Amino acid sequence: MNIVELNMSLIDEDTDQPRYQFDGEALDELMKSIEELGLLSPIKVRTLDNGRYKIIYGNRRYKASKMLGRSTIPCIISTATDDMEIYLEQIAENLTREGFSPIEEAEAFHKLMNDPKFSSSVKFLSSKLGKPESYIKNKCELLKFGSPVKKLIVSGTEIRKDKLTEDQLLPLRDLPLEYRDPLALIAARDELPVSDVKKIAKLFKDKTISESTKAKLLFKSGSGLIETWSTHEQNKAERAKPKEAAPRAAAAKPADKSAIKAEAEAPTAAKAPANATPAYALPAALRQLAAALPPLNDMLPEGAPAGSELAPEQLAELAQAVDQYIETLELRASQWKAVRRQLEASSPV
Repeated sequence: MNIVELNMSLIDEDTDQPRYQFDGEALDELMKSIEELGLLSPIKVRTLDNGRYKIIYGNRRYKASKMLGRSTIPCIISTATDDMEIYLEQIAENLTREGFSPIEEAEAFHKLMNDPKFSSSVKFLSSKLGKPESYIKNKCELLKFGSPVKKLIVSGTEIRKDKLTEDQLLPLRDLPLEYRDPLALIAARDELPVSDVKKIAKLFKDKTISESTKAKLLFKSGSGLIETWSTHEQNKAERAKPKEAAPRAAAAKPADKSAIKAEAEAPTAAKAPANATPAYALPAALRQLAAALPPLNDMLPEGAPAGSELAPEQLAELAQAVDQYIETLELRASQWKAVRRQLEASSPV
């Protein structure tokens, strides 16, 4: 392998290379390292027809050397001319380097599979780069997210505020875009662990929850969404119990009012005596359910004036309270319908 010193002025950066994100702080550290220890690894270039050279890999080292005012840089000169061969070499080199972001990888894989001049398959890339096919497919899934989310994606598995790992994002990949990106941003802001993101994704994939409800859930915090998920799962478990337990399920223990359409707001049913028959327990549970609906006045903002005297912020708070009340009414109606279905199923033909 021949290494030659080339004049920096004869070298061009490759603007089409896979790696294009260069962290300023990391670049400063590299510059200081080169200044103290010299360039420990040469860059690789290929010759152009006009007598100039284009970088195959080593852009960061080239940039750092240029910042130091170096006039020459040690280079390995490649004779490769095939675009596919060069691009694969660039990816392979960057995969061994720190700072090659998951999005840069994803975009490189996508380009190789979709650019007409490459038209590669996942299987081909897997064999050439020594990566499992699932690795390549999962990276490409990151491209489903919007630009604000992509900017937060970092390498590794460490959960950090306002950053996103690949593992945090993958559970959200199959959600509609209107939920996918907002939930990803919530995960970044609230530093949600992967296990919590999976639960939230499951909540938004649940077809029994209306789209309007899901839209409102996007205003919750990460912890609020987990609480909602927990409440919803508890309610599903109650509904799945044997039919004879249905009245008790309708009177489950309440949870936070902001939980999924107040599903967990039903009060705890009073315990019937041990020898109570279903005929005794049913009315008691239903009375509990009927009494659970709070008066509208109890849900209005405290001290709020009436009618046109409401300030804009009070109007917004009142509207939110009324929405919550309507949602509670809808939940109660669904619970009463469930009781009615239970009665119909239990009635003799």
